[in-house]
Amino acid sequence: MLRRIRKIVAVIFFALITLLFLDFTGTVHTWIGWMAKIQFLPALLSLNVGIIIALIVLTLIFGRIYCSVICPLGVFQDVVSWISGKYKKNRFSYSPALTWLRYGILAVFIIAFILGIGSLVALLAPYSSYGRMASNLFAPIYQLGNNVLAYFSEKVNSYAFYSVDIWIKSIATFLVAIITFAILFFLAWRNGRTYCNTICPVGTILGFIARFSYFKPIINIEKCTGCGVCSRNCKASCIDTKSHKIDYSRCVTCFDCIDQCKQGGMEYGHRHFSVPQKTAVTSTTSTTSEEQVKNSRRKFLSLTALLVTTTVIKAKEKKVDGGLAVIVNKKMPKRSTPITPAGSLSARNFADHCTACQLCVSVCPNQVLRPSTDMKTFMQPEMSYERGYCRPECTKCSDVCPSDAIHPITRAEKSSIQIGHAVWIKENCVILTDNVSCGNCARHCPTGAIQMVAINADNHDSKKIPVVNTAVCIGCGACEDLCPARPFSAIYVEGNEMHRTV
Repeated sequence: MLRRIRKIVAVIFFALITLLFLDFTGTVHTWIGWMAKIQFLPALLSLNVGIIIALIVLTLIFGRIYCSVICPLGVFQDVVSWISGKYKKNRFSYSPALTWLRYGILAVFIIAFILGIGSLVALLAPYSSYGRMASNLFAPIYQLGNNVLAYFSEKVNSYAFYSVDIWIKSIATFLVAIITFAILFFLAWRNGRTYCNTICPVGTILGFIARFSYFKPIINIEKCTGCGVCSRNCKASCIDTKSHKIDYSRCVTCFDCIDQCKQGGMEYGHRHFSVPQKTAVTSTTSTTSEEQVKNSRRKFLSLTALLVTTTVIKAKEKKVDGGLAVIVNKKMPKRSTPITPAGSLSARNFADHCTACQLCVSVCPNQVLRPSTDMKTFMQPEMSYERGYCRPECTKCSDVCPSDAIHPITRAEKSSIQIGHAVWIKENCVILTDNVSCGNCARHCPTGAIQMVAINADNHDSKKIPVVNTAVCIGCGACEDLCPARPFSAIYVEGNEMHRTV
């Protein structure tokens, strides 16, 4: 019963948290956004003392319930391990803890956290790792399904669904997501919770606390026959049936051992049984010949092929100007200071608190946010305006951020926060290079920060060029996005180290 309840709650948590990363509309965050905020690292970075204390108390009472129910990466490994178990039964065995590796990685994690090396913290954190997989690998499949529904809905004059662009926002982050997925899938398929008990720093922290938990699985030596079935079904490899001991720092409280024991030798409670000093219960477990696990590589290749197909069969638009000239794609300008979302206060504050979970990237409706390739802020979101601009009325990234790297702001506040300022590049402007009239940047500036001024003040018929009032510009990027110059815009946004209010 305990195992069934745990599995039901875990599946609900896993499905809803995954939906947070798949939902590109950002609507479900209003209802279930709190699930991202109760993850360990976001709560730690946002200094949410209440949640941190609640997670510690939960662990002290019930053990590592967080790892088996709340953490999406832990549940993901359970799903993979469960599928693997369909092919090979009783495949686990007790193994001593790699204490030096666990605490060594934890030390690296803490040092990186203190020094503000966000990319390393994000690589090791379980919530961030799952967020990257969901955003980069699972979301394109979800979006493809949405586009298929949108296509057929349009055929029957229904607009319940709308098509969205499917594109790789960062090759580097996409590769990291694939590698992370492959490693976790392999470890979970072969050995269950190896990642959680050797690499995951959150698992190590909670494992240390779980040693003192009030309720925990215990071996009742009066009923135990020493058959070893509990150990062979323990995905944490923490049950030593020979000495009747359980390593509670690695136990994730999944209740699999209790469910598998038919003699009632495994219980979940607070009473500690002692091993008799007279004689130890021995068992001669016959080693059954088992067929080797079928090669799971084809499943991974099938998933990869599906992702590749997603990008290949997406709706292709003819990128032509009036059907005559090919429109060249824009390229990202080299900015001295990266642009961070409104509400992040400053580039440093954003880098120190961001978990690189890609949740804000997933919900950005204007395709402005994308993972950074800079090693200092690797995989953390940054803004660029090749595909759209940051609309002053949109606050979705601040609404969904679980770590408070982007503070919640109102629409009124958003339209007055200066995240950067526009810079005009004379050499790229079509007014001078092609000798035409333009003014596109001035027409679309939502704050009126750009004015068209005659090149020759004495000649009113002379061409007009844009002049930027940096005191009014908020850095939304409308001018950069809508500038007709290719491949580099004639006007681009330079980020502000510290955000200001205009």
